[in-house]
Amino acid sequence: MSTLPHCPQCKSEFTYEDNGTYICPECAHEWSSTASESTDQPRVVHDANGNALQDGDTVTVIKDLKVKGSSLVVKVGTKVKNIRLVDGDHDIDCRIDGIGQMSLKSEFVKKA
Repeated sequence: MSTLPHCPQCKSEFTYEDNGTYICPECAHEWSSTASESTDQPRVVHDANGNALQDGDTVTVIKDLKVKGSSLVVKVGTKVKNIRLVDGDHDIDCRIDGIGQMSLKSEFVKKA
């Protein structure tokens, strides 16, 4: 059984190493052997002030945010409890009273 990592692009198991570089023969993706070790670290999400956020934190909105597809607005100072961090452009999933389930960008909130 091979101890080489799977291709991060196509998830192929048929990778090989050549002079410190891993190569996938199926999609021709190349990456360094040191890069695969650093990808195991979890992504850290920061608020507008640079504080690290975690699942379950309470945050405060620092800017009026229009809700896409409706006439509702999330006002400045709205507290959002029990956030969930997700991957993507809008990296916070939450439930806001009076509005419902929505996603926020971490740059528009601060840790409460």
